[in-house]
Amino acid sequence: MVTVYKQLGEEKIEELVDRFYDYVDKDSRMRFLFPEDLTETRLKQKLFQIQFLGGPNLYNERFGHPMLKMRHMPFKVTEEARDAWLDNMSKAMDDVKLPSEIKEHIYKRYEITANAMVNSR
Repeated sequence: MVTVYKQLGEEKIEELVDRFYDYVDKDSRMRFLFPEDLTETRLKQKLFQIQFLGGPNLYNERFGHPMLKMRHMPFKVTEEARDAWLDNMSKAMDDVKLPSEIKEHIYKRYEITANAMVNSR
């Protein structure tokens, strides 16, 4: 199977992440989870998404294993924040015109991951 990374390419994944954080920056449901300056956050997310979507292990090489659950524990990740994350990513995927079959495939993966990050009700 050809990876999503190979289908989209690094540039499209980076565009997706940038569009996502444009939405995050304006979303009160989840903005509190991030630092005021999103520059470093965008970079880390780009490296993570490239890896998550089947590309080279750029995130691991620079920051170590993602350990997502542990990295999110210091933050109050509510169901509302999870839904906001998924909403914003869905809008970003539409904005960068991901093919519907790719969007559906990765959205399912994002749902599983986002559900696992919820640590507060």
